[in-house]
Amino acid sequence: MQEKAKARKQTGTFLIEGQREIQLAIQSGYDLETILFLPDLIDIEQINRITNHQVQLIEINKEVYQKLAYRDTTEGILAVAKTKSMHLVDLKLSDNPLILIAEAPEKPGNIGALLRTADAANLDAVIIANPKSDLYNPNIVRSSVGGLFTNQIATGTTSEIITFLQHNKINFYSATLQNSTSYHTQDFTPATALVVGTEATGLSQEWRDKATQNINIPMQGAIDSMNVSVAAAILIFEAKRQRNFK
Repeated sequence: MQEKAKARKQTGTFLIEGQREIQLAIQSGYDLETILFLPDLIDIEQINRITNHQVQLIEINKEVYQKLAYRDTTEGILAVAKTKSMHLVDLKLSDNPLILIAEAPEKPGNIGALLRTADAANLDAVIIANPKSDLYNPNIVRSSVGGLFTNQIATGTTSEIITFLQHNKINFYSATLQNSTSYHTQDFTPATALVVGTEATGLSQEWRDKATQNINIPMQGAIDSMNVSVAAAILIFEAKRQRNFK
């Protein structure tokens, strides 16, 4: 897996699988280098409707396709696309942004779910602090169901991101059990970032020390934590409720 991530970094390219994902990538400004297709499942006319522009087409056989494809059910099309930079300075934020920040998420499924939730809420951006996974990992591309392309995404260290938030006068609320208050008591209508950590280790001390306010989701059962994507969704849609879904 590390070798594949290294190869993606060196070539500046990654693989997209599926018609919808390829269309979303194109709509989001990703450049495609090559389309690989299995003629038994999809023809050139269909591909032209999906891509809507000139791109190199390479016909492959079933054996090659099965080695490249990650899905059990497949549509016969893969694209080699160019990666984008994910620098904080490249983010284009609204006048009153709502941002999700996730510190060091590892599981592709969780990252994909976070991106899907961010898309559903039409957030300004998703920022990954201290990333442990290559965001162009095929499992993240797949689990995000195109959310990797529809969201503005940036990465950075915790210190870099906090400096970015402070510079842009964005309040940030750290989800943690320590020294925290219930999330629904806070005002998320000004410029806001909601910060979540992993279920195993939570947020690092710097997030807890420098937050506008530490917040928690009150638990009524025997377990004191929930899946990070579920927690993020609760916080995000409370902020959206306060903003009247505008």
